[in-house]
Amino acid sequence: MTAPATQSVRADLMDPQTLAALGRLEVVSRWLVDGLLAGLHRSPKKGFSVEFAEHRSYQPGDDLRFMDWKVAARADKWLIKQYEEETNVRATVVVDVSKSMDWRSRPNLLTKLAYAERLAAALTLLLIRQRDSVGLIRFDEQLRSVIPPRSRSVQWKRILSALAEPGSGQGSDAAGALSQAGKLIKRRGIVILISDLLLDAQEVDDTVHALRAQGHDITVLHVMDPAERKFDVQAGEALFVDPERGDSLAVTPADVRELYQSTVAEAIDEWRARFAAAGAFYEPIMTDQPFGVPLRRAFAARQRLS
Repeated sequence: MTAPATQSVRADLMDPQTLAALGRLEVVSRWLVDGLLAGLHRSPKKGFSVEFAEHRSYQPGDDLRFMDWKVAARADKWLIKQYEEETNVRATVVVDVSKSMDWRSRPNLLTKLAYAERLAAALTLLLIRQRDSVGLIRFDEQLRSVIPPRSRSVQWKRILSALAEPGSGQGSDAAGALSQAGKLIKRRGIVILISDLLLDAQEVDDTVHALRAQGHDITVLHVMDPAERKFDVQAGEALFVDPERGDSLAVTPADVRELYQSTVAEAIDEWRARFAAAGAFYEPIMTDQPFGVPLRRAFAARQRLS
């Protein structure tokens, strides 16, 4: 499948719901990465350095400057020449698949989990294309998937398979998942947490500090539904249910909207301050926001460590 003909803008700048409707997770992720790389300034750290390493099959979106035209003419095979990177990074993407992630405020939005899965698929593909080693951890109240970092192209297939597995347990053991991520990276590397951060703040804070002390670069992508930020519920009275604890509360949205919005703003400020104090990078992401912003944030983390 080729890139959508309706794409008048790059895939990483498209509306997430529209983009997701155009193809499977694998296809959409390739479009996202191609779009992101097309929009980046040229860099010597894009996976092509000076020492030839191996060939791989051409994929739509690859830079034709690196096509081996001699092989193409002689054997009718389209192969891309790959070169040894000056530096290789080891990274683990940690995805929260707890019950609270499986929610959206409107049918025309992705759930937080669907958004996180597409973001994780694109991020891991982006890192593999940089010839980096990348792994995946999925967690709720326990570790659902643990894939140690590898740099082979087959690694991405393993990650896609893991992302398709069920999860959505009731709790969220983020501290355990982050600690496991640190164990998978033997030398300095990157840990990227994708979560709605409905977590125990102190446990996450302590674990992030520990990872930073080990020299790891931490990026936290805080996925939120727009309604969680704005609380634009128009019902007269509504029953709000905590999806993980099951607690419920009946309120009139108009009566509590202003207090709710200020409380959420304070919570975001608190997370930002905690992560800044630990030396971690933090980015709140809305599920109606194009994937380009979080992809660029994570890519910047990779560049810092090169």
